[in-house]
Amino acid sequence: MADTTAQIGPVILLGPPGAGKGTQARIIVEHYGIPQISTGELLRDHVARRTDLGRQAKSIIDRGDLVPDELMYGIVAERLRQPDARRGFVLDGFPRTAAQAGWLDAFLRKEFFDNQSGPHPLDPVVIQMVVDYNQLLLRLTGRRSCPTDGRLYNIHFQPPKVDGLCDVDGTPLIIRDDDREEVVRERLNVYERQTKPVVDYFRQQGKVIAVNADQPVDQVTASIFSVIESRRKQCAPS
Repeated sequence: MADTTAQIGPVILLGPPGAGKGTQARIIVEHYGIPQISTGELLRDHVARRTDLGRQAKSIIDRGDLVPDELMYGIVAERLRQPDARRGFVLDGFPRTAAQAGWLDAFLRKEFFDNQSGPHPLDPVVIQMVVDYNQLLLRLTGRRSCPTDGRLYNIHFQPPKVDGLCDVDGTPLIIRDDDREEVVRERLNVYERQTKPVVDYFRQQGKVIAVNADQPVDQVTASIFSVIESRRKQCAPS
C-alpha cells in the first residue's frame, strides 16, 4: 500500500500515441492518491462554467484557432493551486512545447518551492515511455471497436473470439478514422516534431528517465513506480 500522505511531485509522462500513457496515469493516480490533471478537461470545464478564462478560450476555439499559451497558463495555474495538488499530480496533455515546460518549471519554483535551488520533492518526475515504432503501428492500426458499446480490441494483441465480431453482441467491429495507417503515421510524425523539444528541455536538466513501454502493462507500472520512489528518496530530508 502506497503512502498517500507523502510528497510525490508532478509526474509528467511523455510518449507517442499508443505508448500507454493514459493507462499508466490512471494507475499512478489510484496508487498514490493524487489527481490527474488534463488540460483538455480543464479547458472544457472553464468553457462549460463560462468563467472569464473559459469565455476567452471559447471565442478563440470558435474561430478555429489554437488556445494560446498565455491563456492555458492561467487555466493550469488555477488548477495547480488547488489543495489536492499540493502533494503532487499527474499532468495529462501538458507541457506540449519547450515554452510550456519552461513556464511550468518557473511556476513550480515560485509557487511551490519558494525559489529554492537543488532537488525538491515537487520537482517534476519526467518519464519518457519508449516504444518501438513498428510496435506502435501494430498497437494503433490493429485497434477495432464495437460501434454498439465502444468495447476495444486489437487484432494483434487482444483479438475478438470471432474475427471481426464483438465478443458481447456479435456486432461487426469497425476501424475508427484515427486508427487508419496513414492517419496513424501522421500522428506519430506530428508527435515527434512537437514533443522532441520538450524531451530535450527536460533532458538538459537531467530530469528525463526512459522506461521501456514495450513491456507488459504491470512491468511498465513497476518501472514507473521505481522511478517515482527513487526520486522521493533523493529528495527526502536527511
